[in-house]
Amino acid sequence: MENYTINIQHTTQAGIVKFEANKFLTKHENFEFKNIDEAAKSPIAQQLFYLPFVKTVYISQNFIAIEKYDIVEWPEVENEVAEQIENYLNKGGVVIKTDDQQKNIPVTVYAESTPNPKVMKFVSNRKLVLHAAEFKNIDDAKESPLAEKLFHFPFVKEVFIDENYVSVNKYDVAQWEEITMELREFIRNFLQEGNSVLNNDAVTGTAGQENGSEAPKSAPKPQINLDELDDTSQQVVAILEEYIKPAVASDGGNILFDSYNEESRTVKVILQGACSGCPSSTMTLKSGIETMLRDMLKGKVDYVEAVNG
Repeated sequence: MENYTINIQHTTQAGIVKFEANKFLTKHENFEFKNIDEAAKSPIAQQLFYLPFVKTVYISQNFIAIEKYDIVEWPEVENEVAEQIENYLNKGGVVIKTDDQQKNIPVTVYAESTPNPKVMKFVSNRKLVLHAAEFKNIDDAKESPLAEKLFHFPFVKEVFIDENYVSVNKYDVAQWEEITMELREFIRNFLQEGNSVLNNDAVTGTAGQENGSEAPKSAPKPQINLDELDDTSQQVVAILEEYIKPAVASDGGNILFDSYNEESRTVKVILQGACSGCPSSTMTLKSGIETMLRDMLKGKVDYVEAVNG
C-alpha cells in the first residue's frame, strides 16, 4: 500500500480547492479536464467527475485542484473529496495513463551565479522536489538519482536541491566557465528524460523513520511541528519563513530553524546549499538575520548562531 497523504488548500477563488499530495502525481506535466470524456487518460479525474458538483479537474505535479458548481459549498464536501483522493492513490490508482513511447518532456534549465563563488545554481522551469534536500557526498545521495549522477563528475563537491533548482558546490580543480555548460546540459537532459530527482521515500521525508530507525542523511529535514515549539520559537520560524527564506532561496541556499535558547536569547539556524560555507554568510547572518530578529522580537533574541548543513 502507498503512503500518500492529502492536505486541503483553499485558493483565492472560492469555487476552487487544491488537494495537495505529499508526493508527485505527474512528471513535470499539468492537465485540465472539463468533463469525463476529456479525462479519458486520467482514471482519477474520471472518478471525480462522478461527483455531481465537479465542474473542472486540474492535475499538476503534486496536487489536484477542483472547480465546483454552486450546488454545494466546499466545507460540506472537501473532507470527503480529500479522503476519496487519498484512498484512491493509496490503493495504487493511476493518475495519468502514459504511453510506452512517451515523448521527452520539454524542460529548460539556466545557470545563475550565487554569492558563494564555489556554488552555481541551475534553475529549471519545472518543480523538482517538494522538500529541500542536501547531499555532502555520493553515499548521502542514494535516495537521489540526480545527485548521485552529479557526484560522478569529479569536480562536484556537494549538491543541494530545492523547489525548482539545483545548487552545485564545486572543488577548486575546475572553474565555472569550464564546466557550467556541461552541468546545465546534463541536468536538462536528465529532467527531460523524465527521471526522478528524489525517490519517493526521500521526497516525503519518511525514509528510514519507521520502527524508530534513523532517517538516512539523504532524506530531507523533517518538517517542524510548530505545536511542539514555545511561542518565541514559533515567532522565529514564522519570520524565517516569510522574510528570510525567499531571499536565501534566490541565492541558491536554504535556512532552517534549529533551536532557541531563552536563557542566552540565542537562535541557532542551519545553513544549506550556497549559504553553507559561503564567505559572505557570516556578514549576512549578523547584519541581516540577527538584526531583523532583534528588531522584531525585542528582548527575546540577541544573537544568531549558524551551523553548516
